[in-house]
Amino acid sequence: MSSVRCKISRAASTMRFWPGLSGWLEQNVTRLIINNQTCNPRTMASKVVSIENINPNNVKLKYAVCGSLVICAAEIEKELKEGAKKPYKRVIKASIGDAQAMGQKPITFIRQVLACVSYPELIEKYDFPSDVKQRAREILGACGGGSVGAYSMSHGIESIRRHVAEYIERRDGHASDWRNVWAHRPAHQTPSRTFSSFSATISTEDRQVGEILFYPTSTSVMIPIPQYPLYSASLAMYGLEQVGYYLDEESNWGLDIKCISCLVVINPGNPTGQVLTRENIESILNFAYKHGLLLFADEVYQDNIYAEGSEFYSFKKVVREMGEPYSSELELASFMSVNKGYMG
Repeated sequence: MSSVRCKISRAASTMRFWPGLSGWLEQNVTRLIINNQTCNPRTMASKVVSIENINPNNVKLKYAVCGSLVICAAEIEKELKEGAKKPYKRVIKASIGDAQAMGQKPITFIRQVLACVSYPELIEKYDFPSDVKQRAREILGACGGGSVGAYSMSHGIESIRRHVAEYIERRDGHASDWRNVWAHRPAHQTPSRTFSSFSATISTEDRQVGEILFYPTSTSVMIPIPQYPLYSASLAMYGLEQVGYYLDEESNWGLDIKCISCLVVINPGNPTGQVLTRENIESILNFAYKHGLLLFADEVYQDNIYAEGSEFYSFKKVVREMGEPYSSELELASFMSVNKGYMG
């Protein structure tokens, strides 16, 4: 181990242009070697990262949205383009998750605002609608240097977070603190990163070397069955134990509260499309409070309700209206998405 440490230190000492690099390598690479309990010398032909030594959670991870069926369809499409003879001429992808690939037209307002903030000269040179110009100027004014190419705060641009909080207030009729709003892209990373907070067997300092070498601990998280595969994939990535609770088809895919011991709720449902009643939500909140659970409310399809008699209630609205002790003590993280929510 000492010879390996000396080699690391000597290599780092040659990089004078980065002060502190030697110490960082000495500390972090040596720690990795100790954690992985391996000092085996390697040749130039061997690999630092291989299927045998990476985090096994990444090997078993499966994400059906990008899984074998999608890969097979892409291969067939390629074969058809190359002239392969098959009993059909094209592949039909019935995917609601990739709507524009299926022919859905983009929303003009959004595209125009994107064009203006990406190339601000368009605001003055072209006759865009006044609301487009106003929104573009507002966004640019909130960006460092007046450019969307500037870094933003890790939680997102403040003015956008304030607008999101205003939207939540209009929706629920209760105050919303913009400082509790986080904006992330893409949307699927938000619940995934939140799950990462449940898995920590090595120090925060070690996390910076990358999740691919991060060996987490085991924690159980309950998710609905059937579910959107993002959740099972995220749990596998972080080494968390998946415990499924089953939706009741006889009750329009509602929840049987007697069977739940956990935390993730998708409302409106994906893939079932169910919309939970207020009474059902209150039962879930009661359960979460009783057992001291952090509740994840995936509400990205809240604007896509088409069944007659169905009405969306946000978990935040209901927990506020249930009053104390729920409104101040129950822990809730709710999720909304621009592309999946507003654009279906």
